[in-house]
Amino acid sequence: MGLLSFFKGVGEKIFHKEQTAPPADPVQAEKVEPVRAQALLDHVKQLGLSYNSLTVKTKGDTVTLTGSVKSQEDSEKIALAVGNVEGVSAVDNQLQVDEPTPEGKYYTVKSGDSLSKIAKEVYGDPMKYGVIFEANKPMLKDPDLIYPDQVLRIPTL
Repeated sequence: MGLLSFFKGVGEKIFHKEQTAPPADPVQAEKVEPVRAQALLDHVKQLGLSYNSLTVKTKGDTVTLTGSVKSQEDSEKIALAVGNVEGVSAVDNQLQVDEPTPEGKYYTVKSGDSLSKIAKEVYGDPMKYGVIFEANKPMLKDPDLIYPDQVLRIPTL
């Protein structure tokens, strides 16, 4: 799937304050990176996202995902779950997909957006907002709770 970019300063706050910004000191970074990686793995588990095997590694504000998943959707949801975390600016998704399908598209939320506005823009029908909402569960818990710079999956109809 490759490298996805995110806005480092926005997203879910799962890191402790000292873990949000990777330390400049290499010795300290060596101690913090495994803790950050474990926090991201725990976040994926807490969301109940599906995978066969998953390894999460961090280096600075970049996360690398390796392992395997059943579907392209699972791969994309995991990448978005870790990318939409404050302190993460890139996700290198190297997950192997058992049943490959075409990759989904992504949309970065702008100020003033709603799921229905996005659905009208990408599908031509604001009532298709539910498709986008379902495609981003469990990261989205309410269709009215999206925020600027959040990255969403936009499935093909």
